[in-house]
Amino acid sequence: MINSFVFNDGKLVGSDLDADALRLVRSDKGLLIWVDLAQPTPEESKRILEDVFQFHPLAIEDAMSESMYPKIEDYEDYLYMVMHAVAFSRADQFRTSELDFFLGKTFLVTHHTEPLSMVTTTIERVKKNPAAITRGMDRLAHFLLDTMVDAYQPVLNDLTQEIHALEDTVFVAKHSEPTVIKEFRARKAEVQHLQEIVRPQRDMVNRIARGEFKLIRPVLLPYFRDLQSNLNRIDATAASLSDQLYLTLDVFLNKASYETNEIIKVLTLMTAITTPTLLIGTWYGMNFADMPELHLPYAYPVASAITIVSTILLIVWLRKRHWL
Repeated sequence: MINSFVFNDGKLVGSDLDADALRLVRSDKGLLIWVDLAQPTPEESKRILEDVFQFHPLAIEDAMSESMYPKIEDYEDYLYMVMHAVAFSRADQFRTSELDFFLGKTFLVTHHTEPLSMVTTTIERVKKNPAAITRGMDRLAHFLLDTMVDAYQPVLNDLTQEIHALEDTVFVAKHSEPTVIKEFRARKAEVQHLQEIVRPQRDMVNRIARGEFKLIRPVLLPYFRDLQSNLNRIDATAASLSDQLYLTLDVFLNKASYETNEIIKVLTLMTAITTPTLLIGTWYGMNFADMPELHLPYAYPVASAITIVSTILLIVWLRKRHWL
């Protein structure tokens, strides 16, 4: 689907134009254009990216294929950026959605293969109050990026809750749950993926905030610096969650080791307590004919008494040593 919006002096003067009309609008330098390609077909992408705007083939290829990491390229007349929105749900867990930007002085083209709430929110804002964000395409791009970064906070909150639930499983449960390792690996992969996405985006925004690209007006640099601060905070929170996960894993492993030691301790004590019985039983189990004990009239009670007394003495000794 192709959504297009044309602005003049902060006012929305046209929308949903076809390819031919977009070509005419592009020739008017006083107009600003935002084209959003939402889940487009290959034909729609080719028509807009190649035929109307004539972007570089490499940039088009990157937009048409999925990129694992954010990136930014300067093509002189426009910037090409790959950014990632994030979402988290108990059904799908952590996932990312790619959003491609083609940012020029008088145009912005966005491309995404999945529905994105940040784009929907911006479209609604453009229709209601376009003057606030459409006096420059760099301002519109910043608004999209800022909305995208704001959406990271709910994801962080959900991830934090999942990690706290994992901590409760480790600290509160009486016994070590075998699913903890699986949960740890899943949460660790999610936090690591979040860091892999946030850090390159932070570096990209940092380059923009330093004024490295001429298409970004100096008046907007403080806004991008604020965006960079938010990304720094998200990265620091993700690093803290990672440390928290490893601490939880250490506690789990120590707890599992303690439980194993307790089992070994019980088995060892059982072996120690039954040692007198085993010794005496083994001794009399030899059944040699010339053993004088076998012919004593009170041999059986004496052996039983020795077994009981020695076992009791051993238990008392183990208690005094605090081994039992």
